[in-house]
Formats: sequence, structure tokens, C-alpha cells
Amino acid sequence: MRIPASFIVALALVVLGCERRAPEPQPPATGFSERAQPGALSRSPSPPDAALYIISPADGARVSSPVTVVFGLQGAGVAPAGVDLPNTGHHHLLIDTEVPPLDSPVPADAQHVHFGLGQTETIVELSPGEHRLQLLLGDYLHVPHDPPLVSEPITVRVD
Repeated sequence: MRIPASFIVALALVVLGCERRAPEPQPPATGFSERAQPGALSRSPSPPDAALYIISPADGARVSSPVTVVFGLQGAGVAPAGVDLPNTGHHHLLIDTEVPPLDSPVPADAQHVHFGLGQTETIVELSPGEHRLQLLLGDYLHVPHDPPLVSEPITVRVD
């Protein structure tokens, strides 16, 4: 399989700019396949008995910002966006929002944070108050699996 030079350059730029913090919001991946277009999707199957969950912080925890969020995944693998391997995906952290439509790529904004390099934890800045956090696994095109792999939401209180 030949990887396009533009993908390698983009990946290198992302890696060079990475720190232990939430990545800057990026638009959903496009150009890998027509499958990414709404209405033309065939969602990747999720592995049987796979589970997605937040390891830390615990539901109901009182925390201070920045908050370290550790992702858990059982029965499936993690692969970067753009890498089409069976039974894999990458994490999306949903902050103070509901699960987006499941037949399209996950939006990329401050409430839908993408971890397309295969990251399994992050540090996020959260304002004081209560916040709802949830994980959603996306395939190589940021599209949720079928059935979707979604964690139970947790609530944290930032002092």
C-alpha cells in the first residue's frame, strides 16, 4: 500500500505540533473515499463485545483544570485516522454535548475533539462548573461504527 506524500507531510506537521493537550479542532477527514459523504456511507462494523469507557477521571469527580482524561477500549484496537484496519478506530471526546449523528463523520469543534493520531489520553482545559464527558470511537474516516462504540457519559465538577 502506497501512502500519499501529502498524508505523510500532514501527519508530520501534526506530530511536530503535538503536546500533551487536546488538539486544535480540525475539520472531519475527507478525500480518503467517497464513503465519507453523508448518504453514501457504509459504516464499519464494530467488533463483538467491544467496550469504550473513560478510565479517569471517575464519574462525579471534583477536579481542577486542566483535566487529564484517560480513554479505555476493550475488544478493539486503536489506529490513526486514515488507516483502514478491521476492528480498529480512534477516539473522539465529546464535551458538554450529545452523541452526533451516527451516519456521518464526527464533527470537529471544541465539543467534538478528535484524536486521529491514536492518542489514548489528553489534557483539556475546562471552565469552573459541571461538565459532561463521553467517548465515541470513529473509523478511519471519523465515522462511528455499526453498532456505535460509545462510552457511558461521566460528569465532573471543576473547582
